[in-house]
Amino acid sequence: MSLYNNKYQAKNDFLITEAPTTIKPKIKKKEAKSRLKKIRKELAHLQDVMYAHDRYSVLICIQGMDTSGKDSLIRRVFEKFNARGVAVHSFKIPTSIEYQHDYLWRHYIALPGRGKFSVFNRTHYENVLVSRVHQHNLADEHLPDVVDTDHLPTDFWTKRFEQINNFEKHLAENGTIIFKYFLHISKEEQKNRILRRLNNEDKNWKFSPSDLSERKKWDEYMQYYEDAIRHTSTDNAPWYTVPADNKWVARYIVAKILLEVLSQRKDIKYPELPEKIMNNIKSYKKELENE
Repeated sequence: MSLYNNKYQAKNDFLITEAPTTIKPKIKKKEAKSRLKKIRKELAHLQDVMYAHDRYSVLICIQGMDTSGKDSLIRRVFEKFNARGVAVHSFKIPTSIEYQHDYLWRHYIALPGRGKFSVFNRTHYENVLVSRVHQHNLADEHLPDVVDTDHLPTDFWTKRFEQINNFEKHLAENGTIIFKYFLHISKEEQKNRILRRLNNEDKNWKFSPSDLSERKKWDEYMQYYEDAIRHTSTDNAPWYTVPADNKWVARYIVAKILLEVLSQRKDIKYPELPEKIMNNIKSYKKELENE
């Protein structure tokens, strides 16, 4: 049986039209929830070990179209983590201060420290996805080589891919383990989820008219996702395309890949006490017991 991290890892010949949004054979919701529950316990233990080991950090990047289930996936997958060791960052439209720096700056300062996890809900890839669909956004970056956003240098996006690859390569070489997940839903499933938001008063707050205007650009987004994944799925920072029409199955797949890959790092273990202390463990216990 192939490992999930191999099964869903995207290569440089990735075609989004061939990437499934559901899995076969199907996994029932109850079964997916049960599997996820077990993996959560293992991940929580592994987090504790990594915190004590204090050598690696973990960066988890989650991308997907509106309604793909990013928020709920983060809640469910990481709910058993110790809060001291995980931070979630949700990147919205850049602020005026963020626009005064290069596009990677706000992501760099949110990176995890050693022994910790950071989850990026939307990521630095917005800068080769949303900014590519809405190219006029680049005007706010005040780039020296961009005078007219309608006429970018021919190698503009290729350079951005190279910059992102170099950024991630630097992180990986300095101890950050990187996971990049694309939650892949079908256009029909997105329609159903938006309708549920409109039909359920408790979910109305999640709806914005921009959801519909962005939906009209679906084909553009798919084209640019494919391009970004092809150019930036590397050994240091692979992309995983996760079938996400079923939310519980997507959560399970994300968690399983995370556990599989981290478990392969055999050097991650609790640190050993110095020999002098280990040799005196019995005397320390006796001292406490005799108080």
